[in-house]
Amino acid sequence: MRVAVGGHPPVPSRHQQGRITSHHPAGRVLDPRAGQSRDRAATEPEDPLETTPIGRLPLHTISERLPEIPDATLVTDLIRMDRTRRAVVFRLLPKDRAARVFDRLGPGIGSELVADLSDGPVREVFSELAPDDRTAILDEMPAGVANRILQELPEAHRADTMRLLGYPKESAGRRMSPLDLILRADATAAEALDTLRDRAAGGARITDAPVVDATRRYRGMIPLSSIVAADPDARLGELALDDICVHTHDDQEDAANAVMDSSADLVPVVDAEGRLVGMLTEPDARAVLHLESDEDAALAGGSAPLRRPYLATSVIRLASKRIVWLLVLLVAASLTVGVLDAFEESLQSMVVLSLFIPLLIGTGGNTGAQAVTTVVRALSTHDITFSDFFRVAFTELRTGLLLGAALGLCTLVPVTLFAGFEVALVLAISLVGICVLAATAGAVVPLLATKVGIDPAVVSAPFITTLVDASGLVLYFLVARAILGV
Repeated sequence: MRVAVGGHPPVPSRHQQGRITSHHPAGRVLDPRAGQSRDRAATEPEDPLETTPIGRLPLHTISERLPEIPDATLVTDLIRMDRTRRAVVFRLLPKDRAARVFDRLGPGIGSELVADLSDGPVREVFSELAPDDRTAILDEMPAGVANRILQELPEAHRADTMRLLGYPKESAGRRMSPLDLILRADATAAEALDTLRDRAAGGARITDAPVVDATRRYRGMIPLSSIVAADPDARLGELALDDICVHTHDDQEDAANAVMDSSADLVPVVDAEGRLVGMLTEPDARAVLHLESDEDAALAGGSAPLRRPYLATSVIRLASKRIVWLLVLLVAASLTVGVLDAFEESLQSMVVLSLFIPLLIGTGGNTGAQAVTTVVRALSTHDITFSDFFRVAFTELRTGLLLGAALGLCTLVPVTLFAGFEVALVLAISLVGICVLAATAGAVVPLLATKVGIDPAVVSAPFITTLVDASGLVLYFLVARAILGV
């Protein structure tokens, strides 16, 4: 069901994002004095108070300037403030504007405001949010604070929120919006029009609605145009379109992709028995994909996602998001030390081999990082699946072979002049083998991760790089031993 409330246009929020343009037409200035004024304004120095972020101004100045500051600017400034000052400035906002701004701050900042401000207006703003927004904010809070705030909600809002909290994190059930209108499959088109007419009298604009049977099982979506054009005695169950739906326990990213792949603005959410329990809207789907993209980018860099704006994240939190991965990579990097120790005699007998270790490690790491980034991206966009395992592995193997051959040929002549042909041959063959190994590993490991239920983004480029470093050095020294006899 797509509903738009009539009357005054809503303020764009996380659920209603659009482009706001001025009603004044762009064109030449008709009044010469206006042009002169504009020229003078361009040459006059700007008032420092006009360009200073409100977080750096005295509180009495902030209070005076708040009505003049656009919501988008205010949201940015609030995010950049420290936690205590943010709470004080937010309390200065009138209720209606506080609700608009709060909805655009995101779960991380919103959870801090609700926890810091115990006064009634802030809690009232929180209770008026959509259930999925309340759930996202509560997820960011410590359990004790979340339980206390949950108990302070009105009974109806508390029930809606607890119902969503009952679904697994990062599931479609956590992201769905409540149902505003449901039509029964055994109702006639005439009865449906009466229902829709009553809703329209309240200012709602409806384009389609979900249809359920007597047991609330989902039967499909029905466009308003189909109801209007149908025979008055036609049953809605016969008119409903068997449209796409997602399940409450589906992964939120898969559900969001289903919404974006469909032509609908919203997709029904059903439980394990096929009963309609909510709707997943396109704005919610976009928000989910944005979060998942941020998470994948963080994991690809060997870090955990922040879940809140960078400037609102403490140094302790930043370090805690990175230290675990660094410790894992540190342990993995010890394999390289073991390889060097095992081939210590080879290095001592021909020191020149050690000069090319950084080159080999860098090349293998970069090749693996390129492959894993490409494959993880293809997995996230559903260009490939685990069923394409052998095809993808063979493609990357050939790509690595081509890259290694090209790099080996590029190094053959200069290394021959520097260290002799045999060393150059060792380096060229090693480059081919390392590129093949790195590219294949970068393709195979993410695919195996999806098979065992692990997010392929977790198999980050730093992890592949560390793995290829050790195995590449083993290959290098084995080739050197075979050709040089060291």
